Amino acid sequence: MNKAELLNLIKGEIIVSCQALPAEPLYNEDFSLMPFMAQAAKEAGSKMIRTAGVRDVKGIKEKTGLPVIGLIKESYEGYEVYITPTMKEVDALVEAGSDIIALDLTKGTRPNGLSAKEFVKAIRERHDDIILMADISTYEEGIEAAQSGVDIVSTTMSGYTKWSVKTDGPDKELVRRLVSELDIPVIAEGRIHTPGQAKEMLDTGAYAVVVGGAITRPLEIAQKFFEVVKRCQD
Repeated sequence: MNKAELLNLIKGEIIVSCQALPAEPLYNEDFSLMPFMAQAAKEAGSKMIRTAGVRDVKGIKEKTGLPVIGLIKESYEGYEVYITPTMKEVDALVEAGSDIIALDLTKGTRPNGLSAKEFVKAIRERHDDIILMADISTYEEGIEAAQSGVDIVSTTMSGYTKWSVKTDGPDKELVRRLVSELDIPVIAEGRIHTPGQAKEMLDTGAYAVVVGGAITRPLEIAQKFFEVVKRCQD
């Protein structure tokens, strides 16, 4: 699919994030469960999957046939940015067949020493046809990401950087402000716990919604039940 077809596919939809990282119960070094999680999401109605790592990008595309938003989480000592932070990760995701690449375009420090705008420029020079999604945490970062030439802005990092507002639920105000200013799709992501919240974000103007933990992380889902029961017992 080309860019227009991919964007049309997800308009008004829920994108399911299927990720399992080391130390999480569903992570397996030898055999990934995420393609099966993605298949369940597909059967539920998801038309695109967000996932982390080359193995799962390839596995999910092969299992489901769905387009994939790919990212690589890689921490470099002394730097804050960890979602697709360097060209090394971008190259790997392009090679794996990612339809869209998500990268952290917050103001956090990045290991290549480039600013967010410079990093996007370098990617465009190397992979001019790749669709880029900017994961941002503030209004200013969203505006700057759009000005740098990305195709999509996502509120993924809102509440997860030291300088962004932390809320119990999704950052509705950030989505509303970005939608009112940008002429590219704004995707709502982060702390969307219920179907009602997903609908609320779409009603706010989000182009699409990404839901992860509330669907695909059974440890987090189970913990919520036990936390409520424990409060009742105290």
